[in-house]
Amino acid sequence: MDMKKILTIIIGAALLSSCAVLQNLNSTRVLSSLVTATQAVTLTDAQVQGYVGQYIQQLDAKSEVCSPTSRYTTRLMKLVKGLDSVDGTPLNFKVYKNNEVNAFACADGSVRVYTGIMDAMSDDELLGVIGHEIGHVALKHHKKEMRQALLTAAAMEGIASTGEIAAVLTDSQLGALGQTILNAQYSKKQESQADDYGYEFLKAAGKNPWAMAMSFEKLQSMSEGSASQSSAAAKLFSSHPDTATRIKRMSERATAEGYKRPAK
Repeated sequence: MDMKKILTIIIGAALLSSCAVLQNLNSTRVLSSLVTATQAVTLTDAQVQGYVGQYIQQLDAKSEVCSPTSRYTTRLMKLVKGLDSVDGTPLNFKVYKNNEVNAFACADGSVRVYTGIMDAMSDDELLGVIGHEIGHVALKHHKKEMRQALLTAAAMEGIASTGEIAAVLTDSQLGALGQTILNAQYSKKQESQADDYGYEFLKAAGKNPWAMAMSFEKLQSMSEGSASQSSAAAKLFSSHPDTATRIKRMSERATAEGYKRPAK
C-alpha cells in the first residue's frame, strides 16, 4: 500500500472519530438541556424554598445587617409584630444597612428591608410595600421566575435534586439565582394582584389602605426627582411598571370603601 492510500485511511479514520466525539458532545448538551427543562417544569415548592434559602444565607453573610437593637430593626419588628408566617411558611425579617430604596420577600419566608426605603417612607407606607412583596410570595408569582431561571441561566445547568430536596448550589449558580430574585419582573396582572394583597394586608393590620397608593406616589416622586433620588428609587421602581395607573386604582378603591386620605 502506497503512502497516499495510508494517509487517506488515517485522515478518514480521524474524521469519523471527530464526528463521533461531536455527536456525543451534542447528545450530552441535549440531555443536559432536557434534564434542566424537566427540573424547571417539575420544580416543587419545597425545592424553590431550598434554593432560595441558600441564596439568602449567602446574601445575609455579604450584606451589612442591622443589629437587633438598631433603631431600624426595632422599628421593623414593631411594624410586623404578629406576622409569623404566610401560607404555612415561617417569615423572618432583617434590615440591610443600605441606601437603596428597596425591599423584597422570598419563597423561603425571608423578608429583607433596606434602610433607604425605611428612611423614605412612613410606617404605614412601608408596611404596604412589605405587604405587596409578601403578596408575590403568597400568590406564588416567584415560582414562574424560578422555572425561567432554571431554563435560561447557564450557571444553573446540571443541578440535581432528589425528591423534595434541593441540590447544593455553587457560587456561580447562587449568583444566577440571585439575579432572578432581586431583578424579578412580574406581569401587570401579577402586580395588580400583589397590590390588592398589600391593600388587604394593610386593612388586616388595622391601617388605612390609602398608604398603598401613597407609597407608590412617593416612589414615583423620587424617580422623577434629582439624579440622586432617581438613582436611589430605581431598583424598586423599575420593577414595578405603570405606577400612575396603580396609584389611581388604589386611591379610587380606598375612596370607594370610605377611607379618607391621611394628611401628609
